[in-house]
Amino acid sequence: MSSDRILQVNDTLFLDSALRPSSWNDYIGQETIKNNLRILLSAASERNHPPEHLLFYGPPGLGKTTLAHLIANEIGAGLKITSGPAIERVGDLASILTNLEQGDVLFIDEIHRLQKAVEEVLYPAMESGKLNIIIGKGPSARTIQLDLPPFTLVAATTRIGMISAPLRSRFSGGTFKLEFYKEDELEKIVSRSAKILQIDLGSEAASEISKRSRSTPRIANHLLKRARDFAQVSKIELNRDSVRKALDLLEIDEIGLTASDRQVLSTIIEKFGGGPVGINTIATATHDDEGTIEDVYEPYLIQIGMLERTPRGRLVTRRAYDHLGFSFPEQDQKSLL
Repeated sequence: MSSDRILQVNDTLFLDSALRPSSWNDYIGQETIKNNLRILLSAASERNHPPEHLLFYGPPGLGKTTLAHLIANEIGAGLKITSGPAIERVGDLASILTNLEQGDVLFIDEIHRLQKAVEEVLYPAMESGKLNIIIGKGPSARTIQLDLPPFTLVAATTRIGMISAPLRSRFSGGTFKLEFYKEDELEKIVSRSAKILQIDLGSEAASEISKRSRSTPRIANHLLKRARDFAQVSKIELNRDSVRKALDLLEIDEIGLTASDRQVLSTIIEKFGGGPVGINTIATATHDDEGTIEDVYEPYLIQIGMLERTPRGRLVTRRAYDHLGFSFPEQDQKSLL
């Protein structure tokens, strides 16, 4: 396969990788984290020592994996990528660790889903570079200790509360929370992505996409690609109007609410008087499972102030009433709590 063909395949089939920033200058947003990482990595480089282990947490799509790539690029190290669910047995972790080279960065995504037995083996590997493997069972069992090359573990999670305290404490020097993005930051991200994809995108169109992106770069890039597809198939120019038509077709409104988001809110309003109502009742009424509502819909609805969690259940706010076109009840809902 020719190099031109390889570039074409990479551009068309691996767009997410193509859009991933390759330098700190291209990584937009998360300024506090970037500044701290620059200091941490520079200090480690001056000491000629691998950086300490790092943990990034926050909602999906904010750039945790991208940070792992940038860290490896910054220190000129190899990057090995895996995930918590993929490491099912101690032997899986042992295979990964023993194949690391000196200074490598090991990235474990969704680390909160590691098995307990795997965690126990990871502790000495992180602290002292030792891999302890038990061979055999019962009285004949014996422990083999292997020395590992110095490495940096970069971990990511969307559920930091599910990480065990012993594992979380081993990242005490480098734990960072990724924040949601502002509209102007998302507009810059969308404009950069458009240039990479060779899309002629005006500032108004980029602003329209950023407003509907739920403060998340991954969603912004997804909407950009869907708007591009719509304009291409419809044989029209990609501008603010065509972006609106494309996103309306996806049932994504002007503040990023999906049809499912609106269904959750309208169900609470129409069937339960705006709440408070329990999550299991909402799930039954909307034909969704509780996990989907809690992990997919609620975070953004709470973030933008359209839903509240109370001791007695979920409560829809006045802003949600206004946005969906319902009349806010005269009775103060909070008096029901």
